Amino acid sequence: MELLCCEVDTIRRAHVDRNLLTERVLRTMLKAEETCGPSTSYFKCVQREILPYMRKIVATWMLEVCEEQKCEEEVFPLAMNYLDRFLSVEPLKKNRLQLLGATCMFLASKMKETIPLTAEKLCIYTDNSIRPEELLIMELLILNKLKWDMASVTPHDFIEHFLYKMPLTDDTKQIIRKHAQTFVALCATDVKFISNPPSMIAAGSVAAAIQGLNLGNTDGDFSSQHLTLFLAQVIKCDPDCLRACQEQIELLLESSLRQASQPINSSSDTKSVIDETDLSCTPTDVRDVNI
Repeated sequence: MELLCCEVDTIRRAHVDRNLLTERVLRTMLKAEETCGPSTSYFKCVQREILPYMRKIVATWMLEVCEEQKCEEEVFPLAMNYLDRFLSVEPLKKNRLQLLGATCMFLASKMKETIPLTAEKLCIYTDNSIRPEELLIMELLILNKLKWDMASVTPHDFIEHFLYKMPLTDDTKQIIRKHAQTFVALCATDVKFISNPPSMIAAGSVAAAIQGLNLGNTDGDFSSQHLTLFLAQVIKCDPDCLRACQEQIELLLESSLRQASQPINSSSDTKSVIDETDLSCTPTDVRDVNI
């Protein structure tokens, strides 16, 4: 008997089930997104210590953890959905925000991953500032506050519906999908997009991806105007609202690229940033962790 060592893909994926891309499923998702979203005013009405910039810090940390662990693309937006919904109903101390973020990733990975993240590994990413026992207790609290409704609709669910309706090659769809998923992750880190439903974020991300890749033309089906009207018709929203969402996404991308191209070089600059955000008082003392 001969043993052969063959390289195979680490992630095995099933073929797309076209029965999940029908109009009936899309209508159900559009109806479901109305009930699975967070409150847009929880910073003013519910939270006394948590501020928008703290959410930005913990969201960036969560995204880095998901990327480091090569999680499925749906894990991070779903985890942020849990985090925002929890903060919409339950006041939280700022020194427990990182615990909440880690637990939301723990729950989201259970929903979307074949092999979910472990409590022990997530605690390592917090520099062992929390214990696995604390994470498991927080898990039960989140499940209770969210009434065990964990199958939330995210922008990723709508992206496939848009691509399925577009007359494009599979390779082109894959490129658009990857870019749109990046935009969705960026939107999840920014508090301004909490008020936008997942369908609009998905449509804006797909439109921004197509325009950014220069796949549109001036008078064809994928021109900026025709594409906006097409996507707005699919999700039954106002084209002007969708166009505004797309512009917000493009501005967010420009801002992120600008920040990435301006690294902090001097120790004085580092100190000023630390003083400005008061990291010692925030719930996240984020450090690079290599496992």
